[in-house]
Amino acid sequence: MGTSKASWRNTTHDWAKGVDVDHLALIREDPAVFAPGGVRQLVLEVVAYAADEAECNSGGRCTVTLHLDGSVSVADDGRGTDTRVDDRDQVVKKPVMASKDLRFFDHPEAQVLPDGHPRRGMSVVAALSEWLVHTNRRRNGAWSQRYEHGVPVTGLEPIADDGTTGTIVHFLPGESLAAGVVTADEVVRLAMLWPHLAVEVDDRRSA
Repeated sequence: MGTSKASWRNTTHDWAKGVDVDHLALIREDPAVFAPGGVRQLVLEVVAYAADEAECNSGGRCTVTLHLDGSVSVADDGRGTDTRVDDRDQVVKKPVMASKDLRFFDHPEAQVLPDGHPRRGMSVVAALSEWLVHTNRRRNGAWSQRYEHGVPVTGLEPIADDGTTGTIVHFLPGESLAAGVVTADEVVRLAMLWPHLAVEVDDRRSA
């Protein structure tokens, strides 16, 4: 038996919030404000979490894949997104996709991404994507969950444990974003500003 979510300390997100529909709607109403860098900014928002993990682990790696269909996936070798068991024996993942990042969203002056725009959090990526699939591998299990416009459309679906940890965030940016093209060179150039993270880009769009 796990413990009550009310007893879990909130660090980056509110465990009790779950899906913050109003927050997601606010982002979707004004993509130019919350993602002024367009698709590039969405990519950097995801890579920023991989960089956080790399810094905590004294180094890490991630691979950014630019897919032929316009989607992007970011795979890292971190610890995976915090996932716990509550007092009802339900598996609960920290709501990084569907609620605001308490560190950044209302405090845009706190940190900027390598492109110079404020860091807002992963919920911006989810809300401004047609769909997003979050694959999460932890030492206590592995799961996948699909979102559409930031709202989960599946539960946490268990997947086979392959002995690794880390996350894969695969998303299709929405058409509402002004800047719809990102290049492999600019991702590599900007990611170099995170000293603890080694970034590789796999551009499959010209294959």
